[in-house]
Amino acid sequence: MEKKIVNNYGSFDVTFVKSKGSTMWDSNGKKYIDFIAGIGVNCLGHNYKPLVKAISKQAEKQIHISNYYFSDVGLDFADALLQVTGFERGYFGNSGAEANECAIKLARKYGQLNGGSKRKTIVTLKSSFHGRTLATLTATGQDKFHPDSFAPYPEGFKTIKANDYEAIKTAFDDTTAALFVECIQGEGGVNLLEPEWIKAAAKAAREAGAIVMADEVQTGIGRTGTFLASDALGFEPEVVTLAKGIAGGVPMGACLFRGKAKDVFVAGDHQSTFAGNPLACAAGLVVAETVSEPEFLDRVNHAGDYIRGAISSWNLPIVKDVRGKGLMIGTQIDSKIKPFDIEVKCLEEGLCTTTAGSDVVRFLPPLNISDKEIEEGLAIYKKVLESFCK
Repeated sequence: MEKKIVNNYGSFDVTFVKSKGSTMWDSNGKKYIDFIAGIGVNCLGHNYKPLVKAISKQAEKQIHISNYYFSDVGLDFADALLQVTGFERGYFGNSGAEANECAIKLARKYGQLNGGSKRKTIVTLKSSFHGRTLATLTATGQDKFHPDSFAPYPEGFKTIKANDYEAIKTAFDDTTAALFVECIQGEGGVNLLEPEWIKAAAKAAREAGAIVMADEVQTGIGRTGTFLASDALGFEPEVVTLAKGIAGGVPMGACLFRGKAKDVFVAGDHQSTFAGNPLACAAGLVVAETVSEPEFLDRVNHAGDYIRGAISSWNLPIVKDVRGKGLMIGTQIDSKIKPFDIEVKCLEEGLCTTTAGSDVVRFLPPLNISDKEIEEGLAIYKKVLESFCK
């Protein structure tokens, strides 16, 4: 294939030309089952009729206006998102990294207002991932994302080990502005937080004068079976960041605030030209109204339990663990096998997957994936895993 785009992604030599539901077809007519959904973005799958209709209708009205003004659909989406999440204020952006940058800036300002210049440290977790900008890379608790080629990195970040009670004892002091965590570490390996640990960590952070922030760029918008994963964990963050599935495929992010965080920002503190444009908000409104339905979330939990149970039932020797929640699923693979090799073989067989950490194959299928597509995808996955057992 002729190289026209800088290949920062290490993209495969596959060109997709059409999609429907959780199925895609490439330029050669080959069919694929989509177990990645644009890395959790296409939460309602491809060509979801109500979403297509809303986007088309909005495009006929207006696609973008300046944030010097409000749009009717932007206000409607804000109302819907705040109502379903229980937050009090919201900022719309364009991506997860931008949402996390917003949270980092808010934490720094909160620290200045509640402790002076010394209160600036943001505590994150080892194996975390928060984005590709310089600040969010630094917040990311994985050394492989901190190459010397991008140095120097911003100061003011500290990492501790997740689910480690001893780490909590010395993690927070009067220099801490915020604790910033993923509810499930996605890129780090689909690693779950223990509910009692995160509640204890959040309590310790607040007692030290800090706020608590949840990066729900991947876990939010129903991905883990509740609209927000933090709802199930019960630690009630003052700040939540969202993106990926928030607008069903239209680029968008959001940073939500409540309690001590709700009035920190004032005019001029954080802005973005494209943020919250009417087209994205129209898409987001469909997603919020669809995904927040209890029956929809019940189906996400049922489908996730079924997929994890199926993989476990195969009793394959290369599978060391199957974990996750809702439709955020990780298969831990024997260290002798590279997950990337499994990803490549799955693609050859017609299944789109991705990897996480050093030893995990990750699934993030559309939240409304059909039973038929689940069975087709699992059949391919089983065949591929069995081929690595020979």
